[in-house]
Amino acid sequence: MKNKALLLFLISAGVIAAGCEKKRTAAERLDRVQAKTAEVAQDMRDYTFAEKDEFVVKVRAQLADLNRELDELAAKVEKSSAAVKGDAQPRIAGLREHTARLNQQLDEATNATASNWDKFKADVRKTHDASKEEFKEARQWLSDKIAP
Repeated sequence: MKNKALLLFLISAGVIAAGCEKKRTAAERLDRVQAKTAEVAQDMRDYTFAEKDEFVVKVRAQLADLNRELDELAAKVEKSSAAVKGDAQPRIAGLREHTARLNQQLDEATNATASNWDKFKADVRKTHDASKEEFKEARQWLSDKIAP
């Protein structure tokens, strides 16, 4: 149930992100959303303790994407009005805190043992999901504030 909700959220986020990209054709946006959907399905599989390194690499790649998108969002904020900047900066700071927390959790992966692996994964996924949700909300908020 939780995975279905996450999948629907990520598909929705992909569709929204695709809609926000004006430079791409509709076919390119659809291809990108389909690729993201396939990636999400792969990401949701249950990694075993033996696959710990693969899990960490996968989440780090997603974290890098989040940080890249966060930098793009911050750049848009810098180009906006002073009022929007003032409202957006705490949101950006909160997003950076989430991604920093996720990065710290991933750094602690070497301490994960077979006995605490499921809890470790759950904690990482919880932080990751919270980061994505907060990012989605910030992107929507900013889109509403600087809409043409």
